[in-house]
Amino acid sequence: MVVELSILDLVFINQGETPRDAIQNSVKVAQAAESLGYKRIWIAEHHNFPSIASAATSVVIGHIAGHTKKIRVGAGGIMLPNHSPLVIAEQFGTLESLYPKRIDLGLGRAPGTDQLTLRALRSDPMASQHFPEDVKELLNYLSSDKEDGKINAIPGFGTNVPVWILGSSLFGAQLAALLGLPFAFASHFAPTYLKDAISIYQKQFRPSQYLEKPYVMMAMNVIAADTDEEAKLLFTSVEQSFLGILRNKRTPFPPPVSNMDSLWSETEKQMAHQMLSISAVGTKETITSKIINLTNGLNINEIMVVSSIFETQKRIHSLELLMGIKDQFTTKVSISS
Repeated sequence: MVVELSILDLVFINQGETPRDAIQNSVKVAQAAESLGYKRIWIAEHHNFPSIASAATSVVIGHIAGHTKKIRVGAGGIMLPNHSPLVIAEQFGTLESLYPKRIDLGLGRAPGTDQLTLRALRSDPMASQHFPEDVKELLNYLSSDKEDGKINAIPGFGTNVPVWILGSSLFGAQLAALLGLPFAFASHFAPTYLKDAISIYQKQFRPSQYLEKPYVMMAMNVIAADTDEEAKLLFTSVEQSFLGILRNKRTPFPPPVSNMDSLWSETEKQMAHQMLSISAVGTKETITSKIINLTNGLNINEIMVVSSIFETQKRIHSLELLMGIKDQFTTKVSISS
């Protein structure tokens, strides 16, 4: 089994930069990823985050797809409770019409924001309870098997955009298995249920018109550099970002710092490290060993890399280093699977 490598791009707005800068940086990363051989690059929906420029997720996806040629581009994901399934079918049907065979649609049931912003989105706070039904409705709008009715997604109908279920708990795993859809687990920030979720998904999977056998993607923070020390320094930007989450203090994405211990308490450090435990940080040799250990026994099909680095060129260099050693760790992952 070949383990694929893909990228989750959070479209971070760096300190001192603008949303326009963030999107331009993401285009550069996508173009580099395409030339390096990454399978796909996904964009996530977040609202009211000073550090993230991908609130209008489908617009950013279209922009990146328009500046690349063959890499798959998609949502990782669209928070479906915030939207009408018909509108999402139309948006992604349009994207698929513009960029055939290159668009993915990952769906999550979290709001991707705080409760105050959720109300500003005019979203029903109880909408997540209808997530399974909304997913089925959306699949129906995109399907070529759907009979013409009074309501059709145009564009959308018959595009069969690949739909994924995203999750950070057991619920998403069960739903993906029930519907016979590919499953992506957000272990880059919520590692607790990773093994159990994958196990449930693989055991309960029902073949469908969309997928014959289980397909699992796990997300992982990967920061590669020429030395372990440099990689750890670059990773402090991510650690600061998570510290902001713990303190409910959101700011633009920060530059690296030489001493994190001066910024957080021991309790905050432990909490952040637990959230970030699915991470490989270091040289090529270090991350090879770490990835093999983190994926051991999971029987995964794809690793979605989250390489959040303040400087775009260093981020691209990290992706270059990782792709350069892909054969070393994917062989071991395949054998252990």
